[in-house]
Amino acid sequence: MRAIVYDRFGPAAQVLSLTDMPTPAPAAGEVLVDMAFSGVNPSDVKARGGTRPGVTKPPFPQIIPHSDGAGTISAVGAGVDPARIGQRVWIWNGQWQRAFGTCAEQVAVPSDQAVELPEGVDMQTGASLGIPGLTACHAVFGGGDVRGKTVLVQGGAGTVGLLAVKLAHWGGAHVIATARGAGADHARAAGAAEVIDFTAPDLADRILAANNGKLVDRIIEPEFGVNIGTDIAVVAQNGTIAAYGSAARPKADFNFLELMFKAATVDAILIYLLPLPERQKVIKRLHAALAEGALDIPVAQVFALSDTAAAHEAVEQGGRHGAVLVEMGQ
Repeated sequence: MRAIVYDRFGPAAQVLSLTDMPTPAPAAGEVLVDMAFSGVNPSDVKARGGTRPGVTKPPFPQIIPHSDGAGTISAVGAGVDPARIGQRVWIWNGQWQRAFGTCAEQVAVPSDQAVELPEGVDMQTGASLGIPGLTACHAVFGGGDVRGKTVLVQGGAGTVGLLAVKLAHWGGAHVIATARGAGADHARAAGAAEVIDFTAPDLADRILAANNGKLVDRIIEPEFGVNIGTDIAVVAQNGTIAAYGSAARPKADFNFLELMFKAATVDAILIYLLPLPERQKVIKRLHAALAEGALDIPVAQVFALSDTAAAHEAVEQGGRHGAVLVEMGQ
């Protein structure tokens, strides 16, 4: 099979290479998936670049990157129902704590990690359900239903942010998003009732004004360190700040007493570590949104397998309003 590999950290064009490898055989409890698309996420880019805290060298001698993807099951290992052969599936945690991920023509993963795609959902959408889809869904609904509540989606024009806006709107929330430029239009189209420029010096006041002066119940946060001051100012008593990133300022500086006297919860989200029973609930809700036509995942760019380095560079450059995918058939 053809696969993209790396054995050292560095720039994508220097360390990623296309090679031929033996097709893996599914072990007991595993399925073999013929990949159609592999999703490229910022976490994949950071892992390849060696920017994860405390990691100085790759954890395996050779790595096939990417945790997300979609394809068709072509073989099963012992203990897996042969009826799964031929199923269209999407994959989560494909390369989490494993050497070989989804950026290859085939991948063997535990059966639970290959989820049957709902009828009518295409492979491109499936390739983005793992990290963006599950993160957005858990961030919005991790505390329960949001009907009748106000949800603030910071960074509402990014891939996860757009999905969070769509899911919160579908869930019956009053959605406020922060974005600017063309991103603001995307957030509005996704279902945000109000969109505010995140660079506004009076951002907190504008958020409150967009909610008729009331504090907000739940905040979806991609940049915790940058936005925590604003988040504390606008979050309601017993509200939640569901944070899934803090790349720009990993060390946050905030007044704990202001947070404490609102009895607010900070929910640090790392979707890789979501326990399976909770994950299955999130998957069920995500599939319900797809079935009702309330969720689509915009695709920004699709690259050939041989152009995976360019796909990584596109993710690094940012500014996208959709997923970046690698197509195996190209």
